[in-house]
Amino acid sequence: MSKNLVIVESPAKAKTIEGYLGKDFTVKSSFGHVRDLPKDGLAVDVANGFQPSYEVSPDKKKLVSELKALAKAADEVWLATDDDREGEAISWHLKEALGLRDNTKRIVFREITKTAILNAIKSPRTIDVDLVNAQQARRVLDRLVGYELSPVLWRKIKGGSTGLSAGRVQSVALRLVVEREREVDKHSAKSSFKVTSQFIVDGNKVLNAELAKNFATPAEARGFLEACIGATFTIKNLETRPAKKSPAPPFTTSTLQQESARKLSYSVDRTMRIAQNLYEAGKISYMRTDSTNLSQEAVDKAVAEIGSEFGDKYIQTRQFKTKNESAQEAHEAIRPTNFNDRNAGGDRDQKRLYELIWKRAIASQMADAQLERTTVTISVNFVNGAKATYQANVDDSPFVETNGKQTDSKSFPSELVAQGEVIKFDGFLRVYLESKDDEDDEDAKGMLPPLTVGQGLNLGQMKATEKFTRPQPRYAEASLVKKLEEMGIGRPSTYAPTISTIVNRGYVTKQDKPGQERKYIEYTLQQNQISETSGKETFGSEKAKLFPTNTGVVVSDFLVEYFPDIVDYKFTAIVEKDFDEIADGRMNWQTMLAGFYGDFHKNIEEIQGSSIVSFKTGARDLGIDPRSGKKLSARLGKYGAYAQIGESTDEEKPQYANLRDGQLIDTITLQEALELFTLPREVGFFEDQPMTIGIGKFGPYVKHDAKYVSLAKEDDPYTIDENRAIELIQQKRVESVSEALGEFEGKLVATGKGRFGPYVKFEDKYVSLPRNESLADLTLERAIELILAKRLVEANKYIKEFPENPAVKVVNGQYGPYLAVGKRNVKIPKDIDPATLTLEDCLKLAGDDPTPAKGSAKKTATAKGAKTTTAAKAPAKAKATTAAKAPVKVKATTAKKAVAAKKI
Repeated sequence: MSKNLVIVESPAKAKTIEGYLGKDFTVKSSFGHVRDLPKDGLAVDVANGFQPSYEVSPDKKKLVSELKALAKAADEVWLATDDDREGEAISWHLKEALGLRDNTKRIVFREITKTAILNAIKSPRTIDVDLVNAQQARRVLDRLVGYELSPVLWRKIKGGSTGLSAGRVQSVALRLVVEREREVDKHSAKSSFKVTSQFIVDGNKVLNAELAKNFATPAEARGFLEACIGATFTIKNLETRPAKKSPAPPFTTSTLQQESARKLSYSVDRTMRIAQNLYEAGKISYMRTDSTNLSQEAVDKAVAEIGSEFGDKYIQTRQFKTKNESAQEAHEAIRPTNFNDRNAGGDRDQKRLYELIWKRAIASQMADAQLERTTVTISVNFVNGAKATYQANVDDSPFVETNGKQTDSKSFPSELVAQGEVIKFDGFLRVYLESKDDEDDEDAKGMLPPLTVGQGLNLGQMKATEKFTRPQPRYAEASLVKKLEEMGIGRPSTYAPTISTIVNRGYVTKQDKPGQERKYIEYTLQQNQISETSGKETFGSEKAKLFPTNTGVVVSDFLVEYFPDIVDYKFTAIVEKDFDEIADGRMNWQTMLAGFYGDFHKNIEEIQGSSIVSFKTGARDLGIDPRSGKKLSARLGKYGAYAQIGESTDEEKPQYANLRDGQLIDTITLQEALELFTLPREVGFFEDQPMTIGIGKFGPYVKHDAKYVSLAKEDDPYTIDENRAIELIQQKRVESVSEALGEFEGKLVATGKGRFGPYVKFEDKYVSLPRNESLADLTLERAIELILAKRLVEANKYIKEFPENPAVKVVNGQYGPYLAVGKRNVKIPKDIDPATLTLEDCLKLAGDDPTPAKGSAKKTATAKGAKTTTAAKAPAKAKATTAAKAPVKVKATTAKKAVAAKKI
């Protein structure tokens, strides 16, 4: 055994570090946390200073035993987990679980290189209890909020289930998404007219110019073009001034997530997984940081690379100051560990992200780009030197009627402006330019042709084009991270889990949204003639944006109404600052929790026991159903949002229809809701039989001749026509026809296509075709190969069986051998050969008692299994059966008046 045991949290990290240390060091991984709060129960002693009750995770007990033995045999133990609060907590839990002494050596490093590791070994410290307490405070506070608040959602939100949850940061993130959605919905697009012109210079060069302000109405825009008929245009002023662009700082966690989303289209979670791999391979510095600082050693290495690659004139060193007050400046920004390495990474994803990190870090130490910006002012000289005027409405709103309203007489603007930009020295732009969330092509400025003051210009054409205001864009993952960081909510390690949580909980969906088409007007002045054209443009399209679901909206509104502190932006940011104070040793973590918990718990008890706070459904009255005269409303139910005609108190049972994907209770209109009740609908006849469109258990379908055919993803059940329905029916028939390939062992071998894809049928057994094979290319010989392969798999399915206890089997599973004991599956430890297991061994591994007399063993095992099932699984099973399955059947029958789609 080596004299030194180094424990890290990641096996990949362990492998890299072990290569740097000598034979006197053994490096082992803890595979993350070895202890945590148990999944069930509060596990926090509120009355005794919020003391948490940690336990070794069940799947880590064997690992902890192994590490204990290694630690006992070693002369020295080194805890080398990540250099942040979470890493410090992992080291502390290891110390406690392994029974290590308080002065156990703790080493930290921001990059996994030989130099960094050896330097860390030379300067160890002990565990920083303040950092541990900051992590404990966050963990305990989040457990208190989740454990006490989530059950309130289950009880007070109609259709609430254990799937609903509330967390401190996730609830604020959800609120941001919901409020942005409402901003988008409330936005009313206003139009105005932008005037642009093209002048011909020196025969073939074009000078583009525009008016500084837009016109509010079509009349004003057309009036200006009419005033320009016969006008002359001259250069009034030329202003040239130097300018510069400076590089962005090296990446923090947040800016890396944002930029990789813009440039690489990576999700936040994907970015962090790739960055983690690069860090553990020793290619980049630690990827969870809020600092933009670079060490002097890193700056020197970057300068050497810039000088070698681009020349000394491209060097300009900088130290960036982080805007975030809580940033830990002792840490570094994300950067390459070796600036000479321009192409690192084990796969394409890693290479692309590494290149982004390398370029950003290198560019941060490169010279500013030197520019020259020119602004040209062009005089509009109207005919006869007169000033053209027009009647403008006082409220200046577009397309308003002027009759009966006060108007002012205004002069048309008499100057156009053109701008150009020339790069004199590219500097850092030679390597990298930061992207923006809202790229605007209109901001791009090119070079201008040679011009002089007083020069006359020939007008090629002038256009007044209708433009529309746009709402704030919906949040993408990266822009939500940016917003949370700006508000001081969350920290580098929490951004990705926060977004994953609200998506996985079904509060938010990440999706694309197709744009809508609208018309716009354009007036063109050319050769003293004005023409009017009408064009079409697509607006409102979204890609990979975050949309709230109906459940998310109702949960957010409930929290805002009854738990305002939990979703208050300033309060949440203050809590984050309190964690920082604890980490710095300036605040006691238990005092901080006590200050929060008192009012929070009191509010929980008041809301939970209140009869005034009724079930929340997000119900919204939409109007009256014209056919029945009954009220039509939209609300949230146990299985999602739906529209309802009538009331539960009416003699006649209400009608129900589920809302479609993307429809929100907040925004659905009466007409849209009425369309939901048009199903099932008849679309025509085929072979003298009606074709009916409906929605069943397996989704939208067309019913014909008592058979059901599923609609394709692109088919809309509300708009599909007769021709498309016939096409689907005929297509299904072709796919369903079995084709005989020949005989094998004197029996027919046939093919077909079913619900799960193409297959080979032999002796009433079905063998699926591999994904890369098709029925069109399938031969009898290949079909026989598949049949024999299937037989072989089935023959080798059971490694061992026990006639004295048929309920116990050693199974050769897809992901490795396991035990099947009744209805339970039990994992077989890796160090045990499955073929050597006896019945007694199997029962021991399954936790059953193998000692009872023969004849009662099976009964005892079954009874014990039944007891376990009753204690742990029966409630869940009963709940699933009672709460989920039965109502689904009732709802499908009542709400849609359609039986489940039968596959043919």
